[in-house]
Amino acid sequence: MFFSFEGIDGSGKSTQARLLADALRARGFEVVEVREPGGTVLGEQIRRLLLDPDSQISARAELLLFSAARAQLVETVVRPALNRGAVVIADRFFDSSTAYQGSGRGLAEADWMMTLHRFATAGHSPSRTYLVDVPPEEAARRRSGRPGDRMEQNDLDFYARVRASYRSLSRSEADRILLLDGTLPQETLGRRVLDDALALIQTT
Repeated sequence: MFFSFEGIDGSGKSTQARLLADALRARGFEVVEVREPGGTVLGEQIRRLLLDPDSQISARAELLLFSAARAQLVETVVRPALNRGAVVIADRFFDSSTAYQGSGRGLAEADWMMTLHRFATAGHSPSRTYLVDVPPEEAARRRSGRPGDRMEQNDLDFYARVRASYRSLSRSEADRILLLDGTLPQETLGRRVLDDALALIQTT
C-alpha cells in the first residue's frame, strides 16, 4: 500500500506522515518512509541543491530536478518496497510538482504534468494521498522562527496558487486525494488518517 502526504510548507503534513508511520509499525506493518526530494544518494544530493537558499535554479530546471529525484526514488526504494508487501509513506510525491512547479511557477497545466509524472514514476501512484490544507497565512505563521529553505522563500501569492492547485486536484481526483482541515488538532487529524489508512489496507 502506498500513501502520500501533501500540503504547502508549514501545513503539518510531515507530522501526519510520521504519526501514520508510527501507528502502522505499532500494529506490525513493515513501513518504509520516504521524502521528496530525497530518499536515495542521488535524491539527497538533489535535495541539497534545490533547497539551498543560495542556489540559482530556473523554474524548468527545478521541475526536472524534482522529477529526476522522484524517478530514482521509485526505481530504487518505492517499487522494491511495494513488491515485497511493505507500506510506503511518502512525504510529498508528484502532486507537489503539479502544485508548486506547475501552478506556483506557472509552468504547465495539470494534464501535461501528469504525463511527466507517469514517465518519471513508471506509472506508480499512491493509493491514497492525504492533503493537509491550511491557509497560506497560517502556514507562514507556523514557519516563522525557523530557518527558511529556498522553497520557503516564496511569497504568499505563490503559496496561494499552490494551495489553489492542491484543492483543485482534490476535487478532480476525489477517489485518491482526501482533503483534511490542517487547522484541526494534530491528534484529531491523526485519528482520521489512521482510520482511513487501515480501512484501505483491509480492503486490499
